[in-house]
Amino acid sequence: MATDLVDNDTQTVVVARGVRRVFGAQTVLDGLDVEIAAGEFVALLGRSGSGKSTFLRALGALDPDVQGHIRVPAKQAVVFQEPRLLPWQKVLTNVTIGLPNNATVREQGRAALAEVHLEDKAGAWPRTLSGGEAQRVALARALVREPQLLLLDEPFGALDALTRIRMHGLLLRLYRKYRPAVLLVTHDVDEAILLADRVIVLTDGAISLSTRVDVPQPRSRDSREFTALRRRLLAELGVGDEPDAR
Repeated sequence: MATDLVDNDTQTVVVARGVRRVFGAQTVLDGLDVEIAAGEFVALLGRSGSGKSTFLRALGALDPDVQGHIRVPAKQAVVFQEPRLLPWQKVLTNVTIGLPNNATVREQGRAALAEVHLEDKAGAWPRTLSGGEAQRVALARALVREPQLLLLDEPFGALDALTRIRMHGLLLRLYRKYRPAVLLVTHDVDEAILLADRVIVLTDGAISLSTRVDVPQPRSRDSREFTALRRRLLAELGVGDEPDAR
């Protein structure tokens, strides 16, 4: 696979052409063509095994066996479903892990923790955090890198419903402040509509639908536009019109 890292702030910051991934006899990604504009929030939906996380890993240069051409920003960060914090390091060190160990970076780490309302947890151990707090630390770890591309791999899937709603609000606030391009992998149709500018549906490793989210802000699950788009996406996914389809 050819992967270009670009530092310049172009209108289109992610370009994927003919992306293909095969595991044995199974083709998981079958020639995907995707573009993401600077500051655009894209949600990627699909059934389990449709290739969503595989494509995210391809954009993050986490899979050397992907074929095709990918151009992504040099400055990017990934947030996974699990926070993946180092249990033997305190919170601030987890946020700044891999960055130079100096006063400037530590101050940037504290500022990122403040952005997710965890400035008082800088000296805490990961085991003392709740699930939502740990995921907010993971988000701070991504923010401190000032990414042009933020990759989110079902980051709220393991959280309870109330914590997930709070995280949605936090993510939107941070996204609107920093405006990275975002790719969110999710099973949650409502989550995709609430957060994204555009939704892509993967079916058997290929794009079966790509649509703008033309739902007025602030978005309400009870609005006519929200309901209509939910019904369309659920039909594309081949499931019933359930209120919290995942």
